Amino acid sequence: MSAPRYLTDHEPCIPVVFCDGRQESLGWRGLLLRAHEIEDLALPLPPAASAVLRLLTAMAARITGLDDPEMSVGEWAARRRQLLERPGGFDAGAVEAYFARYTWDLFDPVRPFLQDPRLAVQCERRAGVNKLVFGRPEGNNLAWLSPHTDTDPRPVPSDQALWHLLIHHFYGASGLCSARTVGGRRLTKTVAGPLRSALSFHPLGRTLFETLLAGVPKPADDWPEQADHCPWEEPSLPDPLAGPAAVTWPGRLLTGRSVHALLLLPSADGRQVTDAFVSAAAVTKLPAVDPFLIHHVDTGKPASRRHRPRRADADRALWRDLDALLLAGDETAAVRRPEAFAALNDLPGEVRGGLRVRVHGFDQEGRTANRTWYTALTPPIWPWMQEHDPDSAERVAACRIAAEEVGALLQQVCRQAVRALAGAARPPRRLPSWATRASAAYWPRAERVFWRLLEQPGHGEEEVRAAFAVEAVAVLREVTRPLLARHFAAGPALARAVAQLHRPPSPARRPAW
Repeated sequence: MSAPRYLTDHEPCIPVVFCDGRQESLGWRGLLLRAHEIEDLALPLPPAASAVLRLLTAMAARITGLDDPEMSVGEWAARRRQLLERPGGFDAGAVEAYFARYTWDLFDPVRPFLQDPRLAVQCERRAGVNKLVFGRPEGNNLAWLSPHTDTDPRPVPSDQALWHLLIHHFYGASGLCSARTVGGRRLTKTVAGPLRSALSFHPLGRTLFETLLAGVPKPADDWPEQADHCPWEEPSLPDPLAGPAAVTWPGRLLTGRSVHALLLLPSADGRQVTDAFVSAAAVTKLPAVDPFLIHHVDTGKPASRRHRPRRADADRALWRDLDALLLAGDETAAVRRPEAFAALNDLPGEVRGGLRVRVHGFDQEGRTANRTWYTALTPPIWPWMQEHDPDSAERVAACRIAAEEVGALLQQVCRQAVRALAGAARPPRRLPSWATRASAAYWPRAERVFWRLLEQPGHGEEEVRAAFAVEAVAVLREVTRPLLARHFAAGPALARAVAQLHRPPSPARRPAW
């Protein structure tokens, strides 16, 4: 009986939407051969889509030669413009030649794709298929909303197992894992994946071909002068005790920073995964500035801890991050937009004008708990980019800042009102439910005001702030209405809160737009 196989470059494992609206699943090879016909990925798991975009971008850089470290930035930009002007997408011969060089089989006995076959003998026990699949309860966790249990684990189709394999590599948890013995040392813990809790922003073109080329990070002079490999390109399996290889451009930067090691165990026909090992691939991880993340920068900290990615928050609307994508900033800025956006000005005008942004978020606790994942899509952003229209970019930023200031003030007046009602010397540690509801109701209304102000320029700072304050007052009155009939002090407390929300701040006025 032949060994099970699942060739990820041929098997239909990645769902996509074509430009004519058809949906189909393709392997890695088909994705690149037909990238100019594909509108977007259609993966149902946003963190898996985020990982797939990084892998495909690295492959695109290899196939097109945009990974050549000898090219200057000007030569690199000219090469990318030349590629984007081709109507036929990626060169088919270059695609076929690239995939012929490496192993793409998910169950290859020597080099299974993105896995470590040594775990079969180095690990003391298997983790179980429920540990592999995000969303399934495993171990002693209660099965509140899922029928899956470790006493009766259900296999997962091989294409979906690939998606979850990618999520572990990029968003995996820290803490205890399948114990692994390497060179006499027993590894029982792993650290968090490189994208854990992060919010990922990807330039989205009219086709997958444009998306991948727009997302290739431009070269820089400060990358280590070492051979750059993606995990499937490495000449040998990594040594977990030696620490991760230096982050190089663009392969290891985009695909080679995982600190998790996995091994999938297939069914006899290779169509399903029945079990898995999940362990540590490295005892530590190297810091790197991912080109698809917004970073908060603290110049007072050491270089290794200076950049902090913006966390994914399912309760935070995307428009609140829009100005961080539009403003170029400088070396002193506290917030830096994704590095991939720094080279959008070099794209052909037709491509640049239609660029949107695909956002993939995985709201996670920093160590183990997973809350939810989500995705979002912006309208075309180039008309507002600082390089194209600095006034529009500043207007977006000013409206967002005003909304944030009013939102923060709404929380503050809620705390003050609670203190007045309770007669406490200090506000309680947790807000009552009506105050939490006020904040939750404010942001959807603030978003409508935000877009209205952008469509109607010419408002001064006072008018902008007043527009958001009106919404904050409206939601505060709405959620506190039941309180007025039950508490004598509620009326005066609410009146003081409303007055504070309407009171303009004291900073110097900005000129009208």
